[in-house]
Amino acid sequence: MNTVAVLNRKGGVGKTTIATNLARAYQLKGLETVLIDTDEQGTARDWAHTGEDMPVTLGVDRPNIHEQLPKLHGYSAAVIDGVAKMEEMSVSAVKAADLVLIPIQPSAADFWTAGELIDLIETQQRLTEGLEAAFVISRAITGTNLAGSASEALSRLSFPVLKARTHQRVAYPQALGKGISVIDLDDSSKAAEEIRALAKETLTILESETKTYE
Repeated sequence: MNTVAVLNRKGGVGKTTIATNLARAYQLKGLETVLIDTDEQGTARDWAHTGEDMPVTLGVDRPNIHEQLPKLHGYSAAVIDGVAKMEEMSVSAVKAADLVLIPIQPSAADFWTAGELIDLIETQQRLTEGLEAAFVISRAITGTNLAGSASEALSRLSFPVLKARTHQRVAYPQALGKGISVIDLDDSSKAAEEIRALAKETLTILESETKTYE
């Protein structure tokens, strides 16, 4: 099972938006996908229960994701919606993951809070062969160069920056409230294009033996 953990110690960076939409995009590609909600608020669970035909969504409220995931059978992909500020849960999610996605808004505050998570991932990489990690620019503002500047700044850090990114678009909260993905909401929208690009790029990383980045 290929497992993607969407993690950031900072709240409000778009973790749940990316996790729910990415899980649905994998499902639409024909992958049997399970979404793991680690937040006690249960936003991802509420999303899945509101809509129809969304990925199976399970709540894990204890830091034992890495022990529970191998017990799930019949799935080819898992997406973990990480919780902010709970170190033990983040450690468990990193242990369970093949790829850690770190959503970063194009702001200095997001860069400042990324250090501890980077250290955690690097520690696990020394223990786990094949663990990958990448930044994804989240909630970029259309019409500004903030995302480009952020990508340049992030490129100096340990992990690559994905080409795919999300922008602040009304489609994302609309879809979340309806219990669907932005692809279901309007498959020709800019938001849908962003999520499909993110799904394609992450699957390429997971499936590639070389796991190279441009």
